[in-house]
Amino acid sequence: MTHEAAGVPPTRNDDDRQDDDRPAEPQPAPETAASSAEEAPRPEARLAKAVQVAEQALIEFEIAVETFRVEVENFSRLHHQKLGPMYARLDELDAQIAEARAAKSGDPEDLRKAKEARDIVMPMPGVDELFHDWMDSDGLSPEASAMLTEQPVRPPKRVRPSEEARKLYRELARKAHPDLAQDEPERERRDEFITRVNAAYGRGDVELLKELAAEWAAGPAEPLTPLSESEELYARLEWLSRRKELLTVLAGELEESAIGSMLKMAPDDPDQLLEDIGEQLLGEVSRREAELAEMVQ
Repeated sequence: MTHEAAGVPPTRNDDDRQDDDRPAEPQPAPETAASSAEEAPRPEARLAKAVQVAEQALIEFEIAVETFRVEVENFSRLHHQKLGPMYARLDELDAQIAEARAAKSGDPEDLRKAKEARDIVMPMPGVDELFHDWMDSDGLSPEASAMLTEQPVRPPKRVRPSEEARKLYRELARKAHPDLAQDEPERERRDEFITRVNAAYGRGDVELLKELAAEWAAGPAEPLTPLSESEELYARLEWLSRRKELLTVLAGELEESAIGSMLKMAPDDPDQLLEDIGEQLLGEVSRREAELAEMVQ
Protein backbone atom coordinates (compact mmCIF):
# COMPACT_ATOMS: atom_id res chain seq x y z
CA MET A 1 0.00 0.00 0.00
CA THR A 2 1.38 3.39 -0.87
CA HIS A 3 1.56 6.26 1.48
CA GLU A 4 -1.01 8.11 -0.62
CA ALA A 5 -3.41 5.23 -0.33
CA ALA A 6 -2.99 5.13 3.44
CA GLY A 7 -3.85 8.80 3.61
CA VAL A 8 -0.36 9.80 4.79
CA PRO A 9 1.00 12.96 3.19
CA PRO A 10 3.94 12.32 0.89
CA THR A 11 7.43 13.13 2.13
CA ARG A 12 9.37 16.05 0.67
CA ASN A 13 11.78 15.30 -2.09
CA ASP A 14 15.49 15.82 -1.97
CA ASP A 15 15.27 19.31 -3.47
CA ASP A 16 13.09 20.39 -0.58
CA ARG A 17 15.58 18.97 1.90
CA GLN A 18 18.42 20.76 0.13
CA ASP A 19 16.54 24.05 0.42
CA ASP A 20 16.28 23.49 4.16
CA ASP A 21 20.01 22.96 4.37
CA ARG A 22 20.80 26.31 2.68
CA PRO A 23 21.93 29.08 5.02
CA ALA A 24 19.34 31.77 5.70
CA GLU A 25 19.72 34.97 3.76
CA PRO A 26 20.89 37.87 5.92
CA GLN A 27 18.07 40.15 7.04
CA PRO A 28 18.50 43.94 7.00
CA ALA A 29 19.56 45.21 10.39
CA PRO A 30 16.95 47.31 12.19
CA GLU A 31 17.47 51.02 12.15
CA THR A 32 19.66 52.19 14.90
CA ALA A 33 18.59 54.85 17.34
CA ALA A 34 21.20 57.17 15.86
CA SER A 35 19.82 56.92 12.29
CA SER A 36 16.24 57.49 13.53
CA ALA A 37 17.33 60.54 15.41
CA GLU A 38 19.01 61.90 12.29
CA GLU A 39 15.80 61.54 10.24
CA ALA A 40 13.50 63.07 12.90
CA PRO A 41 12.69 66.72 12.13
CA ARG A 42 14.33 69.31 14.32
CA PRO A 43 12.03 71.18 16.75
CA GLU A 44 12.91 74.45 14.99
CA ALA A 45 11.82 72.94 11.66
CA ARG A 46 8.43 71.98 13.08
CA LEU A 47 8.10 75.46 14.58
CA ALA A 48 9.02 77.07 11.27
CA LYS A 49 6.32 75.01 9.59
CA ALA A 50 3.79 76.17 12.18
CA VAL A 51 4.80 79.79 11.53
CA GLN A 52 4.38 79.26 7.78
CA VAL A 53 0.91 77.78 8.25
CA ALA A 54 -0.08 80.65 10.57
CA GLU A 55 1.20 83.21 8.06
CA GLN A 56 -0.85 81.72 5.24
CA ALA A 57 -3.97 81.54 7.43
CA LEU A 58 -3.55 85.17 8.47
CA ILE A 59 -3.08 86.28 4.86
CA GLU A 60 -6.28 84.48 3.82
CA PHE A 61 -8.10 86.15 6.71
CA GLU A 62 -6.74 89.58 5.75
CA ILE A 63 -7.81 89.03 2.15
CA ALA A 64 -11.35 88.23 3.31
CA VAL A 65 -11.47 91.29 5.57
CA GLU A 66 -10.06 93.57 2.85
CA THR A 67 -12.52 92.35 0.21
CA PHE A 68 -15.40 93.01 2.60
CA ARG A 69 -13.98 96.45 3.49
CA VAL A 70 -13.82 97.32 -0.21
CA GLU A 71 -17.45 96.24 -0.66
CA VAL A 72 -18.54 98.30 2.36
CA GLU A 73 -16.78 101.43 1.09
CA ASN A 74 -17.96 100.94 -2.49
CA PHE A 75 -21.52 100.34 -1.31
CA SER A 76 -21.37 103.48 0.84
CA ARG A 77 -19.99 105.57 -2.02
CA LEU A 78 -22.42 104.25 -4.62
CA HIS A 79 -25.28 104.46 -2.15
CA HIS A 80 -24.56 108.17 -1.75
CA GLN A 81 -24.08 108.77 -5.47
CA LYS A 82 -27.14 106.91 -6.68
CA LEU A 83 -29.60 107.30 -3.80
CA GLY A 84 -28.46 110.52 -2.16
CA PRO A 85 -30.67 112.71 -4.39
CA MET A 86 -33.71 110.57 -3.54
CA TYR A 87 -33.07 110.91 0.19
CA ALA A 88 -32.68 114.67 -0.27
CA ARG A 89 -35.96 114.81 -2.19
CA LEU A 90 -37.73 112.87 0.57
CA ASP A 91 -36.38 115.25 3.22
CA GLU A 92 -37.58 118.23 1.19
CA LEU A 93 -41.05 116.73 0.72
CA ASP A 94 -41.27 115.93 4.45
CA ALA A 95 -40.42 119.56 5.25
CA GLN A 96 -43.00 120.91 2.78
CA ILE A 97 -45.71 118.59 4.13
CA ALA A 98 -44.92 119.63 7.72
CA GLU A 99 -44.95 123.32 6.75
CA ALA A 100 -48.27 122.96 4.91
CA ARG A 101 -49.79 121.18 7.92
CA ALA A 102 -48.50 123.90 10.29
CA ALA A 103 -49.78 126.67 8.03
CA LYS A 104 -53.29 125.19 8.10
CA SER A 105 -53.44 124.41 11.81
CA GLY A 106 -51.34 127.17 13.32
CA ASP A 107 -50.65 124.72 16.16
CA PRO A 108 -47.35 125.43 18.00
CA GLU A 109 -46.49 121.72 17.98
CA ASP A 110 -47.00 121.56 14.21
CA LEU A 111 -44.86 124.68 13.81
CA ARG A 112 -42.11 123.10 15.90
CA LYS A 113 -42.22 119.90 13.80
CA ALA A 114 -42.12 121.95 10.60
CA LYS A 115 -39.00 123.78 11.80
CA GLU A 116 -37.32 120.49 12.72
CA ALA A 117 -38.12 119.04 9.29
CA ARG A 118 -36.71 122.13 7.57
CA ASP A 119 -33.54 121.99 9.69
CA ILE A 120 -32.94 118.46 8.43
CA VAL A 121 -33.06 119.71 4.85
CA MET A 122 -30.70 122.61 5.49
CA PRO A 123 -28.27 121.53 8.24
CA MET A 124 -25.19 123.47 9.27
CA PRO A 125 -22.28 122.27 7.12
CA GLY A 126 -19.94 119.85 8.85
CA VAL A 127 -16.66 118.23 7.95
CA ASP A 128 -18.27 115.71 5.60
CA GLU A 129 -20.13 118.44 3.72
CA LEU A 130 -17.07 120.66 3.50
CA PHE A 131 -15.02 117.85 2.04
CA HIS A 132 -17.87 116.74 -0.25
CA ASP A 133 -17.71 113.18 1.08
CA TRP A 134 -14.08 112.86 0.07
CA MET A 135 -13.05 111.04 3.23
CA ASP A 136 -12.93 107.28 3.70
CA SER A 137 -11.25 104.84 6.10
CA ASP A 138 -7.82 105.56 4.58
CA GLY A 139 -8.20 109.36 4.60
CA LEU A 140 -8.86 111.02 1.26
CA SER A 141 -10.96 108.87 -1.04
CA PRO A 142 -9.55 107.84 -4.44
CA GLU A 143 -11.78 110.46 -6.08
CA ALA A 144 -10.39 113.22 -3.85
CA SER A 145 -6.80 112.14 -4.39
CA ALA A 146 -7.35 112.06 -8.14
CA MET A 147 -8.82 115.57 -8.10
CA LEU A 148 -5.95 116.99 -6.03
CA THR A 149 -3.31 115.36 -8.24
CA GLU A 150 -5.12 116.30 -11.47
CA GLN A 151 -5.70 112.64 -12.31
CA PRO A 152 -8.93 111.40 -13.91
CA VAL A 153 -11.59 110.51 -11.35
CA ARG A 154 -12.52 106.83 -11.47
CA PRO A 155 -15.23 106.02 -8.93
CA PRO A 156 -16.25 102.38 -8.49
CA LYS A 157 -18.78 101.08 -10.98
CA ARG A 158 -20.06 98.25 -8.80
CA VAL A 159 -20.23 97.39 -5.13
CA ARG A 160 -18.49 94.06 -5.70
CA PRO A 161 -15.63 93.93 -8.22
CA SER A 162 -15.91 91.32 -10.94
CA GLU A 163 -14.89 87.72 -10.39
CA GLU A 164 -11.79 88.24 -12.53
CA ALA A 165 -10.77 91.23 -10.42
CA ARG A 166 -11.34 89.25 -7.23
CA LYS A 167 -9.18 86.37 -8.52
CA LEU A 168 -6.35 88.69 -9.57
CA TYR A 169 -6.49 90.51 -6.25
CA ARG A 170 -6.34 87.32 -4.20
CA GLU A 171 -3.37 86.00 -6.17
CA LEU A 172 -1.45 89.27 -5.78
CA ALA A 173 -2.27 89.54 -2.09
CA ARG A 174 -1.02 86.02 -1.45
CA LYS A 175 2.26 86.63 -3.29
CA ALA A 176 3.08 90.20 -2.24
CA HIS A 177 1.58 90.44 1.23
CA PRO A 178 3.75 92.55 3.59
CA ASP A 179 3.47 89.90 6.31
CA LEU A 180 5.77 87.70 4.22
CA ALA A 181 8.62 90.22 4.39
CA GLN A 182 11.71 89.20 6.32
CA ASP A 183 13.22 92.67 6.78
CA GLU A 184 12.04 96.28 6.91
CA PRO A 185 13.08 97.36 3.36
CA GLU A 186 11.20 94.40 1.90
CA ARG A 187 8.14 95.20 4.04
CA GLU A 188 8.15 98.80 2.79
CA ARG A 189 8.38 97.61 -0.82
CA ARG A 190 5.46 95.25 -0.30
CA ASP A 191 3.41 97.87 1.57
CA GLU A 192 3.73 100.32 -1.31
CA PHE A 193 2.84 97.65 -3.86
CA ILE A 194 -0.17 96.30 -1.95
CA THR A 195 -1.48 99.85 -1.50
CA ARG A 196 -1.65 100.14 -5.29
CA VAL A 197 -3.21 96.69 -5.56
CA ASN A 198 -5.92 97.62 -3.03
CA ALA A 199 -6.72 100.86 -4.86
CA ALA A 200 -7.03 99.05 -8.21
CA TYR A 201 -9.20 96.37 -6.68
CA GLY A 202 -11.46 98.94 -5.00
CA ARG A 203 -12.23 100.37 -8.44
CA GLY A 204 -12.52 96.91 -9.99
CA ASP A 205 -9.78 97.83 -12.50
CA VAL A 206 -8.94 94.46 -14.05
CA GLU A 207 -6.41 95.84 -16.54
CA LEU A 208 -4.45 97.64 -13.85
CA LEU A 209 -4.46 94.50 -11.69
CA LYS A 210 -3.03 92.56 -14.63
CA GLU A 211 -0.31 95.19 -15.03
CA LEU A 212 0.50 94.95 -11.35
CA ALA A 213 0.67 91.15 -11.58
CA ALA A 214 3.19 91.45 -14.43
CA GLU A 215 5.16 94.03 -12.47
CA TRP A 216 5.41 91.76 -9.44
CA ALA A 217 6.38 88.76 -11.55
CA ALA A 218 9.21 90.77 -13.10
CA GLY A 219 10.45 91.98 -9.70
CA PRO A 220 13.49 90.75 -7.80
CA ALA A 221 13.54 87.08 -6.92
CA GLU A 222 12.84 86.31 -3.32
CA PRO A 223 15.95 85.03 -1.51
CA LEU A 224 15.73 81.79 0.37
CA THR A 225 15.10 82.53 4.02
CA PRO A 226 17.43 80.72 6.43
CA LEU A 227 15.81 78.87 9.28
CA SER A 228 15.17 81.27 12.15
CA GLU A 229 16.03 80.53 15.74
CA SER A 230 13.23 79.21 17.92
CA GLU A 231 12.96 82.47 19.88
CA GLU A 232 12.36 84.42 16.68
CA LEU A 233 9.81 81.89 15.50
CA TYR A 234 7.91 82.07 18.77
CA ALA A 235 7.91 85.87 18.55
CA ARG A 236 6.61 85.62 14.99
CA LEU A 237 3.75 83.35 16.10
CA GLU A 238 2.88 85.79 18.87
CA TRP A 239 2.81 88.71 16.43
CA LEU A 240 0.60 86.75 14.03
CA SER A 241 -1.80 86.00 16.86
CA ARG A 242 -2.06 89.68 17.85
CA ARG A 243 -2.54 90.66 14.22
CA LYS A 244 -5.39 88.18 13.87
CA GLU A 245 -7.06 89.60 17.00
CA LEU A 246 -6.93 93.12 15.55
CA LEU A 247 -8.36 91.92 12.24
CA THR A 248 -11.14 90.11 14.07
CA VAL A 249 -12.11 93.39 15.75
CA LEU A 250 -12.03 95.22 12.40
CA ALA A 251 -14.14 92.52 10.74
CA GLY A 252 -16.71 92.75 13.54
CA GLU A 253 -16.91 96.54 13.23
CA LEU A 254 -17.44 96.28 9.47
CA GLU A 255 -20.19 93.68 9.85
CA GLU A 256 -21.97 95.67 12.57
CA SER A 257 -21.85 98.99 10.71
CA ALA A 258 -24.98 100.27 8.97
CA ILE A 259 -23.60 99.57 5.50
CA GLY A 260 -22.17 96.21 6.55
CA SER A 261 -25.54 95.18 7.91
CA MET A 262 -27.17 96.15 4.62
CA LEU A 263 -24.62 94.12 2.68
CA LYS A 264 -25.37 91.08 4.80
CA MET A 265 -28.97 91.33 3.57
CA ALA A 266 -27.81 90.57 0.02
CA PRO A 267 -24.47 88.72 0.17
CA ASP A 268 -24.85 87.25 -3.31
CA ASP A 269 -25.70 90.42 -5.24
CA PRO A 270 -25.13 93.69 -3.35
CA ASP A 271 -25.43 95.72 -6.55
CA GLN A 272 -29.00 94.54 -7.00
CA LEU A 273 -29.70 95.65 -3.43
CA LEU A 274 -28.95 99.23 -4.46
CA GLU A 275 -31.44 98.92 -7.30
CA ASP A 276 -34.09 97.52 -4.96
CA ILE A 277 -33.58 100.33 -2.44
CA GLY A 278 -33.77 102.86 -5.26
CA GLU A 279 -37.14 101.49 -6.38
CA GLN A 280 -38.47 101.66 -2.82
CA LEU A 281 -37.31 105.26 -2.48
CA LEU A 282 -38.98 106.20 -5.77
CA GLY A 283 -42.22 104.78 -4.42
CA GLU A 284 -41.86 106.81 -1.22
CA VAL A 285 -41.20 109.96 -3.25
CA SER A 286 -44.37 109.39 -5.30
CA ARG A 287 -46.48 108.86 -2.18
CA ARG A 288 -45.20 112.02 -0.50
CA GLU A 289 -45.68 114.07 -3.64
CA ALA A 290 -49.27 112.89 -3.82
CA GLU A 291 -49.81 113.73 -0.13
CA LEU A 292 -48.35 117.21 -0.59
CA ALA A 293 -50.50 117.83 -3.66
CA GLU A 294 -53.67 117.06 -1.68
CA MET A 295 -52.65 119.40 1.15
CA VAL A 296 -51.93 122.45 -1.04
CA GLN A 297 -55.04 122.18 -3.17
